[in-house]
Amino acid sequence: RVANSQKCLRVSGKHNDLEEVGHDTYHHTMFEMLGNWSFGDYFKKEAIAWAWEFLTKRLGIPEDRLYATIFEGSAEEGVPRDDEAFSHWKKCFPDPVNRILDGSRKDNFWEMGETGPCGPCSEIHVDIRDEKERASVPGHELINKGHPQVIEIWNLVFIQYNRKADGSLETLPSKHVDTGMGFERLCMVVQKTKSNYDTDIFQALIKEISAVTGKDYGTDPATDVAMRVVADHLRAVAFSIADGQIPSNNKAGYVIRRILRRAVRYGYNYLDAQEPFMHRLTGVLAETMGD
Repeated sequence: RVANSQKCLRVSGKHNDLEEVGHDTYHHTMFEMLGNWSFGDYFKKEAIAWAWEFLTKRLGIPEDRLYATIFEGSAEEGVPRDDEAFSHWKKCFPDPVNRILDGSRKDNFWEMGETGPCGPCSEIHVDIRDEKERASVPGHELINKGHPQVIEIWNLVFIQYNRKADGSLETLPSKHVDTGMGFERLCMVVQKTKSNYDTDIFQALIKEISAVTGKDYGTDPATDVAMRVVADHLRAVAFSIADGQIPSNNKAGYVIRRILRRAVRYGYNYLDAQEPFMHRLTGVLAETMGD
């Protein structure tokens, strides 16, 4: 059994969020993923019960704002609907109607690559909209529809198959759990804000960007996007350099350089920067995240 927090970069390959970053309020180039893992110890029953306990009992997130999705199954691949996960979610949601939703292979079957360990997953979504909006449109209608305030917060991945080179699936002799929850999104929910950037993770940075550029956050959509881009990318680049990955013109170093370049471009194009400015922000970043 393991619980951890890992820094994740999503800027290339299968999981690439780079172009969304800044334009919405909940994607990041670097985010911290909170996870709990089982290596052949516990499985769906415990993972679901503990996730529910953590969110509702420990953090106090209202139960009526939470939804769960399960894999609907695939006749083509001979994988049945994940009735096991559904049965355990029913113990959390007394009335499963419109609370436990069937999800597609795209959303609810996890695999990292063409071959290797994989399996169905169960996403937990949260609806943080105002009461008036919730009354007019039910939350279950907005799951996985790109609504910025009805978002996935935690993914419980159940590794029970191995994808072979011919595309077929074989059942693993030992089943595993791999969960991932976005720390920044969790902060947004717990701190009752409508944006990851309105949490205490980012606010000091955004205030410093405002001071350095003379632009106020929250007055112009274009400058708001740029300030979110700079805040996010500064974290990603600084953390990467601290971990030993220097920006360069090839391989992993080029990925870091791309992030840095995108931040600088937004600063010059939308925040009227006339000279280098990113280095003036690292002190506040260190004050916020240094320890």
